Amino acid sequence: MAGLLPGDPSQLGITESGTYTLAHAKLEEPDHSSSNWYFGRKDIEENSPSRKDGIDLKKETYFRKSYCTFLQDLGMRLKVPQVTIATAIIFCHRFFLRQSHAKNDRRTIATVCMFLAGKVEETPRPLKDVILVSYEICNKKDPAAIQRIKQKDVYEQQKELILLGERVVLATLGFDLNVHHPYKPLVAAIKKFKVAQNALAQVAWNFVNDG
Repeated sequence: MAGLLPGDPSQLGITESGTYTLAHAKLEEPDHSSSNWYFGRKDIEENSPSRKDGIDLKKETYFRKSYCTFLQDLGMRLKVPQVTIATAIIFCHRFFLRQSHAKNDRRTIATVCMFLAGKVEETPRPLKDVILVSYEICNKKDPAAIQRIKQKDVYEQQKELILLGERVVLATLGFDLNVHHPYKPLVAAIKKFKVAQNALAQVAWNFVNDG
């Protein structure tokens, strides 16, 4: 597999095997303003790149929920803060608003997003740790997976895949890594209304964590 991608990486899809494919639809020049990430229901439900590739709303919704669950598990095992997990989820959501699930393995992209989120939120984890834990989760039904990923050739293949994916994700996001989370305003509101021990506080916290 080549170390460098030909052409514009924002128009590439990345699969679990590490191969890349050219996306059929040319991406628009990214607008780096935050408003660019606001999409209407119709855009999400009817006009997503995945829909154009024959993936229906029900299946795409399942894919979205599955990578959120995967990232929550990955983040907890890597012992990163919840805000880092949330940032990774947002990156993944944004990626699949511009790229199709048909051309990109969601767990590979999610792993890349966790690696990026760690750097963005200043809670980085070594790439090796991210790869090992991700591989273990993806192959949890295979007892030999833990030993297999420790083999140099297998690890190097996964490493190259994640670094390749990082370039594709960054290009797709237009290098816009700004994310505004509701955690600080929520904590401020909880303190202001003195409901820290109230069930309402837990419901609110769960709500903002719902990917």
